[in-house]
Amino acid sequence: MESRKWWKEAVIYEVYPRSFQDSNGDGIGDIRGVISRLPYIKEFGANTIWLCPCYKSPWSDNGYDIADYYQVAPEFGTNEDLYELIEKARKYDIKILLDLVMNHTSDEHAWFQEALKNPDSKYRGYYFFEKGIDGQPPNNWRSYFGGSAWEPVPGEENMFYLHAFSKKMPDLNWENPAMREELYTMINWWLDKGIGGFRIDAILNIKKNMVYGTVEPDGDDGLTAIDKYIINQPGIGALLSELKSRTFANYDIMTVAEAAVPDEQVAEFIGPDGYFNMSFDFRAADIDIPETGEWFKPTDWTVNQLRDIFLTVQTQVQNAGWGAVYLENHDQNRSVNKYFSGSAVNDVTKKMLGTILLGFRGTPVIYQGEEIGMENIELDSIDQYSDIQTYHQYQAGIQAGLDSGYVYKTVTHRSRDNSRTPMQWDQGKNAGFTDGAPWFPVNDNFVDINVERERNNKDSVYAYYKSLVALRTDSRYKDVLVYGTVIPMFDKMDNIVAYRRQLDNQELQIIANFQENEARLELGAEKFKVLLSNYENVDLANTKLYLKPYQAVILANF
Repeated sequence: MESRKWWKEAVIYEVYPRSFQDSNGDGIGDIRGVISRLPYIKEFGANTIWLCPCYKSPWSDNGYDIADYYQVAPEFGTNEDLYELIEKARKYDIKILLDLVMNHTSDEHAWFQEALKNPDSKYRGYYFFEKGIDGQPPNNWRSYFGGSAWEPVPGEENMFYLHAFSKKMPDLNWENPAMREELYTMINWWLDKGIGGFRIDAILNIKKNMVYGTVEPDGDDGLTAIDKYIINQPGIGALLSELKSRTFANYDIMTVAEAAVPDEQVAEFIGPDGYFNMSFDFRAADIDIPETGEWFKPTDWTVNQLRDIFLTVQTQVQNAGWGAVYLENHDQNRSVNKYFSGSAVNDVTKKMLGTILLGFRGTPVIYQGEEIGMENIELDSIDQYSDIQTYHQYQAGIQAGLDSGYVYKTVTHRSRDNSRTPMQWDQGKNAGFTDGAPWFPVNDNFVDINVERERNNKDSVYAYYKSLVALRTDSRYKDVLVYGTVIPMFDKMDNIVAYRRQLDNQELQIIANFQENEARLELGAEKFKVLLSNYENVDLANTKLYLKPYQAVILANF
């Protein structure tokens, strides 16, 4: 068996602090709110909390625009609150992961402010400041959020700074050794506080292939996508090796990269000696988005395509490294709404998705509310949404000449705000999230979908997820679920997602009927027993398995 690591055996619970639990009535979730819910997370069975950015920030992009790496945002509390969270979580045998954003800072960060004030300051070299060409930007790169990736420097003629994301998020220059040293000092400072590690944001963007002048546009705006010049560029390996050796390698921690790693580089990035312990793969979660990134033109994906992505990622990664597996996070809509619609959005399908996820090889990430089956929110106006990308996608759809009603429906269905609605704790005021006015609307369905109600119902989505987590963390099947290989099953049958987990003489079969029709499967000669199913009964006669619509089962041969 491959080497045992605590981070391989972890179950991560992702917390979006702003929306998790408010402790002081200001309508914004905070660190003390997270502290108060540690018993809940422990009871559920997760043993690692990924805390989305809680640093000081102007919140132009939900905290991913950091103004001070060393300070907790006042909205969330104090540094002492965070230190207390780390310590109290440790007493529950829970580790804390912090988000690490190193491709850019906020334009309100002291480094950038000094760079603006003084062109001769060393901090000017911490970012990309470039002269324009005849008053125009140095090149025609398009930022991820639309429009030019270059912003004029106030008060300086023909000078621009680079921002791959919003203009309030200037990119850091990783070619500058002094800047890198400051980042390493900061990382080690946090690690010395006793955190369990980091989720590393947008890390593939740190190496730039700078070009000047106009390159071939790929859109009517005369611009070209920046990702072709800044994602996983030659030379990034040297930067990542130094980052690891100066920081991560000196601690027993978990590092999770937000990095769509090419198949041929999996071992380099997340193998036994890789830059990181694991990374996320976006293909399944982004199956509804075309390659152009236009939410307003959703893809016409099929279950077979989704199955093939799931199984391809599982088999490719296990051959070379370790992955982090997920269906939801703070950048996604709710998975049950992504993969289903209408009456198929129900407890059965929610449990089916959980079965597939928790059966995968790789460290699972469960996003807050996923374990109770929280769903997308439907608001009345684009003005009610908070996410900057939702606005960008809406405007792009309108500019493309599409019907405004259609654009609104498709864009808001995919909005990142769907996962950022306040956590639904009970049937009381604001679903128990806050005594004040919540920063973002609470989903009206909180009366039916909430923790308090589901904790007291043995047939609830919560109870089922808790059973799945327990199977993976505290049962005789733990080793095969964590360390067992993945072998695809029934991958030529339409609308069936199935795979074996094998370790020595142990075998589990995870089988999901991802359709509204019944399915009949032949399992072969092996005898199996049912460990878990999202239906009360499983029709297993000898070697024949009959699955009801959207039924999922976990079978064991021992």
